[in-house]
Formats: sequence, structure tokens, C-alpha cells
Amino acid sequence: MASMRDIKRRKGSIQSTQQITKAMKLVSTVKLQKARNHAEQSNPYFNHMYNTVTSMLARSGNINHPYLKAGDSDKKAVIAIASNRGLAGGYNSNIVKLVTESDMKKEDVEIYMIGRKAKETFVRKGYSIKEDYSDVIEGPTYEDAAAICKEVLRAFTEGEIGEIYLAYTHFKNTVSHEPTLIKLLPVEFDETQMAEVDQNVLMNYEPNEEEALNLIIPKYMTSLFYGALVESVASENGARMQAMDSATSNADEMISDLTLKYNRARQGSITQELTEIIAGAEAIS
Repeated sequence: MASMRDIKRRKGSIQSTQQITKAMKLVSTVKLQKARNHAEQSNPYFNHMYNTVTSMLARSGNINHPYLKAGDSDKKAVIAIASNRGLAGGYNSNIVKLVTESDMKKEDVEIYMIGRKAKETFVRKGYSIKEDYSDVIEGPTYEDAAAICKEVLRAFTEGEIGEIYLAYTHFKNTVSHEPTLIKLLPVEFDETQMAEVDQNVLMNYEPNEEEALNLIIPKYMTSLFYGALVESVASENGARMQAMDSATSNADEMISDLTLKYNRARQGSITQELTEIIAGAEAIS
């Protein structure tokens, strides 16, 4: 059985850790409030952009454009958005699982990484990191998103990669965050979208399809990517707030348990001392 000194020392250590988890929870709560407002304000625009562009392309007929067909390369670019910091529960590991548990072969994946924590895991698992843009997640801007998308699109149009995917965490609400893997290019349409399309009503482009899509597709990709960055920041802080809240609650339980053990040990020590005093008194008499 642990001594009173050991119990007291352990209790003090847990109390110190609890103060840290409480502080981290408060910081995450403040950051979450700002990030959540940003995500909720931005989300309708990006959803509308996705629905509009995919619906438009579904009505475009058979357009021969590089952005609308898979490249010859078997390589697949994955823009993976995670975090530079840990202590956020399964937030970073869930992004890694999206890629490692998908049907994409490891040797075919080129990762454009945002988030040092997930990068470490990908490297350890033997994945190729094409580019590292981890600093972007500290304060994502639309300009950052546009620059990264421009580089990935260049690799796509030059045949270095054949498909482009985006792995991020969709922010539903404060306690619900969903790891999501979507295909950006070539654009695909689900059965619902195709069923809603009137094949007799096709899109017309001015001045022509190629020039229009050269403007529309980069805008579409950048918008979705920036939206994913904003949602990921909110999801990260929500996940860290929950993790720190759980850690604080667990510390409370451990402190209560150690307090009980300390009191029992103290009671046992007093009882033993009384027994020794009584035995000594009896021996003298």
C-alpha cells in the first residue's frame, strides 16, 4: 500500500496537471467561439458554390476539358488538413485514418500536408509528403488557399497527378466534428444530382467552355479548400475543448479517489499509534 507521503505527492501532481487542462479548456473555448462564428458564416457560401458548380457541370453535356477527366497518372494528390498541436483527442489521427483506410494505394498517394502532427504519423507510416504547408493552419486566408490550389492544379494539368482529394474535419457543431474525404477533381456527380438534371436543358458558355471552366474550376476548388480550412480550425478547437474537459473531469475523479485513500491511510496510522501507546501502557503497568 502506498504511503501517505506518496499519495500526497501524487495528488499534488494531478492537481497541477488539472490546472493546466482547465486553462487549456478555457483557451480552446475562446478560440472555438471565434472559429465557430467564422465557419457558420462561411459554410452557406461554400455549400452553395459546390452545389452550383456540380449542378452546372452536370448540365454541360460531354465537355472535353482537362479538369473534368482523370489524368493519365495513377498518382493521387491528397490535401490533408490537420493540426500543428496535439491534445485534441482523436482529431489528428482521424485525418490519418481517412487516408490510410481508404482504397488508395500508399505508393500512389502524394500528400499536400497542412498540420505537423498528422505529418509525423504519415511519415512514420511510409507515405510521401509532396509539400508541407503546415504554417497555413495558424491563420488561414483565402489567398493561402488560392496559392496552394494553384500548385496542385498545376501538377494536375501537367500530368503529375491524376486525381485530387481533400481530407478535412467537417464542423457540425461544438460537440460534433466529422472527418471527411471528398474528391475535388475530376468533378463527379452523385445519382441524386444526375436524376435532377433535365437532359434537354444544357448549359451554354460564353465565350467558350474552355475559357469559362479555366476560371470556374480554380475558383470552385479554392472555395471548397478555404471552407475546409475554416471548418478544420473550428473542429480542432472543439475537439481540444472536449479533450481538456474530459481530462479535467478525470482528474477530479482521481483526486477524490486519492483523498479517500489518504484519509484511510491517515486513519490507519492513527489507529496503529493508539494501539502502540495502549500496548506500551499495559506493558508498564
